[in-house]
Amino acid sequence: MDSPQKPVVFFDGVCAMCNGLVNFLLKADRQQRLLFAPLQGPTAQQLLPPLSDKSAEWSMLYVDADGVRDKSDAALAVGRQLGGIWSLLSMLARLVPRFIRDAVYRFIARNRYSWFGKKDACRIPTPEERERFLP
Repeated sequence: MDSPQKPVVFFDGVCAMCNGLVNFLLKADRQQRLLFAPLQGPTAQQLLPPLSDKSAEWSMLYVDADGVRDKSDAALAVGRQLGGIWSLLSMLARLVPRFIRDAVYRFIARNRYSWFGKKDACRIPTPEERERFLP
């Protein structure tokens, strides 16, 4: 598979919190700059390094022409893509040292299933959303 033409947000497809984030991003990304793909899908297997067997260690990943970003760097890259207030917040958040940002990110990632729940299957995009999702 060739690299996508737009940045891709890889997310845990069975995580309720992650799916909520994707729903938010679909609305907030008015310029439709972002594509989405589940970490459990074939696109992730082709474009990303192998994932840990422990899904609690998984991170949202962001892939663009500059490479792969994970943890808080991925979240900040998404914010920059959204533009407006999100870009400003992303720039301000960069002032927080990465080791602190990533520690908070990892704490949330480890607890996401117990706090928000887990689905039995990956999210199915609506017909209107399909062009923004990779398998």
